[in-house]
Amino acid sequence: LTAPKINEDVALTSTATELNQLDGKVAKTAGKESIWVPAGAMYPNTTAGCSALTQVELSNGPELKVLDFAADADDFAQFTVAFPKSWKEDTDITFQPFWTVTAGTNEGTVSWELSAVAVSNDDTTNVAFGTAVATTALAMVETRNDLMVSAESGAVTIAGTPAANDIVFFQINNDTGDPTQTGVVRLLGVKIFFTTDAANDA
Repeated sequence: LTAPKINEDVALTSTATELNQLDGKVAKTAGKESIWVPAGAMYPNTTAGCSALTQVELSNGPELKVLDFAADADDFAQFTVAFPKSWKEDTDITFQPFWTVTAGTNEGTVSWELSAVAVSNDDTTNVAFGTAVATTALAMVETRNDLMVSAESGAVTIAGTPAANDIVFFQINNDTGDPTQTGVVRLLGVKIFFTTDAANDA
């Protein structure tokens, strides 16, 4: 038998989806990622801080780990993230808070602000946060302990000069300047969105 002749003039094409197929699975690619930071990984500021971490027992299964923020003052908490090596350091991040309130019938709005600064190896940690960015105010539903998920924020620029293997310090606060919530606001956690420029950390 004679092997069929290959026509060298025929152009072969494939889509990005087809190129990403490995044994029937789509390979991970660079792009938008997220990290969940629970309230249990945060700590109140020494000055103008929110309450200490509280565990709230409900009548059914879940118990909530929360940080309580007063309705009539901008309370603050902080946390840190060491982003993966694949993080594209020169890009902004965004955030999305998850929260509830202690009041039973207060439908006032809540807004959160986040700022950040990166610290590299052998650099001082005594640095200033960047500009805080606020989420769009969201009205609380009528029933307390209902989970509220704010819309993803606009771009937050990380101060300093972010680089691989940095620790990024974050500061979050409830913005009482415009929102109308009069009850104590409970933060359950924050989702941080960031951009990668590699498929993994190799």
